Amino acid sequence: MEPRIVIPIDKQWEFKQADKGDDAYLPVAQFPTNVHLDLLSHNLIPDPYMGKNELDVQWVGEKVWVYHTRFTSPDVTGPKAVIAFDGLDTFATVVLNGKTILESENMFLPERVDVTDVLAKPGGDNELVITFDSAYLRGWKLVEEHPDHKWGCWNGDSSRLAVRKTQYHWGWDWGPTLLSCGPWRPIHLEIYESRLSDLWCDIDVDKSLKGATVVVHAPVEGKASKLRLDISLGESPVASQEIDGDSSATFRISDPELWYPVRYGKQPLYTVKATVVHDGKDVDSITKKIGLRRAELVQRPLKEQPGTSFFFEVNNIPLFCGGSDWIPADNFIPRISKERYYDWVKLVAEGNQFMIRVWGGGIYEEQAFYDACDELGILVWQDFMFGCGNYPAWPELLASIKREAEENVKLLRHHPSIVIWAGNNEDYQYAESVSLEWDQKNTDAESWLKTDFPARYIYEKILPDACRAHCPSVHYHPGSPWGGVDTRDPTVGDIHQWNVWHGSQEKYQNFDKLIGRFVSEFGMEAFPSTKTIDAFLPLGREDPDRYAQSSTVDFHNKADGHERRIALYLVENMRYAPDPLEQFVYCTQLMQAECLASAYRLWKRQWKGPGREYCAGALVWQINDCWPVTSWSICDYYLRPKHAYFTVKREMAPLSVGIARREHHHPDPENKYSRASGATRTQVEVWGSNLTLEDLEVDCLVRAWDVETGEETYAQIVRAGVALPRNQSTEVIAMDVPVREKGKGEEGRTVVAAYLLASSSSSSSLSSSSSSLSSSFSSLGLEDAPTQMGKRQLARYVNWPEPLKYLHLARPKELRAELSRDRKSVALSAEVPVKGVAVESEDDEVRFGDNLVDVVPGETVWIPVRGAAEGTVLATRYLGMI
Repeated sequence: MEPRIVIPIDKQWEFKQADKGDDAYLPVAQFPTNVHLDLLSHNLIPDPYMGKNELDVQWVGEKVWVYHTRFTSPDVTGPKAVIAFDGLDTFATVVLNGKTILESENMFLPERVDVTDVLAKPGGDNELVITFDSAYLRGWKLVEEHPDHKWGCWNGDSSRLAVRKTQYHWGWDWGPTLLSCGPWRPIHLEIYESRLSDLWCDIDVDKSLKGATVVVHAPVEGKASKLRLDISLGESPVASQEIDGDSSATFRISDPELWYPVRYGKQPLYTVKATVVHDGKDVDSITKKIGLRRAELVQRPLKEQPGTSFFFEVNNIPLFCGGSDWIPADNFIPRISKERYYDWVKLVAEGNQFMIRVWGGGIYEEQAFYDACDELGILVWQDFMFGCGNYPAWPELLASIKREAEENVKLLRHHPSIVIWAGNNEDYQYAESVSLEWDQKNTDAESWLKTDFPARYIYEKILPDACRAHCPSVHYHPGSPWGGVDTRDPTVGDIHQWNVWHGSQEKYQNFDKLIGRFVSEFGMEAFPSTKTIDAFLPLGREDPDRYAQSSTVDFHNKADGHERRIALYLVENMRYAPDPLEQFVYCTQLMQAECLASAYRLWKRQWKGPGREYCAGALVWQINDCWPVTSWSICDYYLRPKHAYFTVKREMAPLSVGIARREHHHPDPENKYSRASGATRTQVEVWGSNLTLEDLEVDCLVRAWDVETGEETYAQIVRAGVALPRNQSTEVIAMDVPVREKGKGEEGRTVVAAYLLASSSSSSSLSSSSSSLSSSFSSLGLEDAPTQMGKRQLARYVNWPEPLKYLHLARPKELRAELSRDRKSVALSAEVPVKGVAVESEDDEVRFGDNLVDVVPGETVWIPVRGAAEGTVLATRYLGMI
């Protein structure tokens, strides 16, 4: 028996519009590919990301396209020849040497076709032709063929619901309508007599964490006298067994090196290798990386509040999961490189985020994405690919979805980063919005298919069955959001909190009233960097549409009502003007940053320890963009962080301090109806959030300044020796806003800052190199942390009277942003309180580790920087400068 041969079919591909002659074939831009990339490479369409060109390329998605190549049969023959198609987008008819070998209708399904009797003889020439029909037109045809289904969706149109293709190609409220097609994943030829069809491990880590049981499964197609299984860590072998072919082996690993989320430990990855041995010869092998970790979703009754918890526990560590939602990083998926995936996930990790949710309107992501999450310690919430609609469920479609679920679970189940599978994005919410028939008490799955919400059968039967059969150790959740009496129930499961921006358009200062056990979506829009805007304007900085309300800039915002909503939140909170563009962009990013930081800060306050995990996660919509656009992202298409990225990073630091300002109105007890008497008391509530795994003792310093004069009006340690237990938030103090004279309204012009300082008893822990707390602070660049009153500053937060638009902000005369001699940090200082100081550089190589900081008199804030050179020019921008 000869070893299996794998030959990529990735050369000499060409494409054409189906109704053109053979002389119209042109070489592809790359492989894998799609039709838009190929048309772009030949200048046959304008760049859809530029200006309004999206409108000019809509014809592409309504045409039929043909891909063609020739390849030579290998000299080595075998009893079986298979062509493996890892992904065809979407309605594809495949013809090999004049014979139709495959008709595929699911973008997410890898296909394997036996071509033993069709392939040319050794050394012979083969012709492979793939014809891609219009998914858009085929979708509408399917809608017409099923008039009894109650079609409806948010975003795109109903034709997408009939097609198993990435849904965002139909357009979304952050993305363009670009219905592409093509061989979007690799194609290869395999010649073999025997092969490994899969390799996966069922892992059980003991509750004590002192041992792990690893059951290795390696099914074999064909003959195999023996199967050799090897486990190693780095260069060191851990265990090995040789067993009979097509069976499983159990390994017991003592004192395993466990995989942890970022900041809570390391991310060691074991290598598992399976080798088919026949007559003493190795004929096939598969290698995969796995991580040993114990991961659970804990849903249990809470103390003092209704409902149940919803938090993830990894290796017995309960986690407050601050993180982001993820959409595909480009509308043209084949051009997302492995390096770009890594850079995106690294940006998440460097932003102090622990979790990323792969949203259900995109794709089951590329292995490079999950590999990066495994390596960098980012937990993954994985949706199945259904979003925002009422999906049909005719038998052939259900069969395709069943295969899709099984195949993609198999492809991804070895990744330790994946800790939950969810059935869909907002489909139950859509069902509620249009009053579809959905009786939670009805457990007869077959009867669901007879209702006007038949997709319930997919989410509560097909998908959980696939997970139980192929990935039993990872929790399955029917949808996102899901839980309780309905999808808006804040006491059970997860919620999507869109009453800021959408819905009732609440003030973002009220996020503490909009809480849920786990908030898996929330957000606020902001404009991207002006560099990004210049990149999509046809004439760049000289374009006549280079202003905030232009038709081209509006075109690059797909959210309904975005003009009114951005204006609403701006006008509620700050003084602004649409010109100049740079300052308007800054104001929208400041607004987004304040909004999202408020959510993280207020919800994390409710992470109160065992039995009181009232809120256990916040995933912001969204981390990324698929094209240059104004959206809810906190980093734009070019990986440029918006300012919210940095405020979220600070809120998710290992140790943080928060302040909430409250007004308490007390009526006159002698005249309770009087408007003239009574008293108003303005207080600040201060708390500390300790996400480290060590108890900490701190002192709390409160300082205050007059926002107009810059005069410091208060500076005092208000509590000494405050105990901050590990992995929870703790209330520190509630006190009146410190003013010089009460009753004069000074509270409305007083800026208050709270600092957590290392108390004398905690200093030894902080300086210990073995302390996990110390290493956490080091990761934030706090080895040379500033001091206050002779004590090391551990956390800082500045609270301003709101709304900010009422403040008479003093313009600083001595605002300084000075690059250090080693060009690794920038020092910020000013003589008056300055809100939202942003440091900017025209050089894209200059990357800041923090930004948008509040500067107060008497202290210097240091911002890490990379890529600065001797001639680097820095500029600053702040609220009220124009």
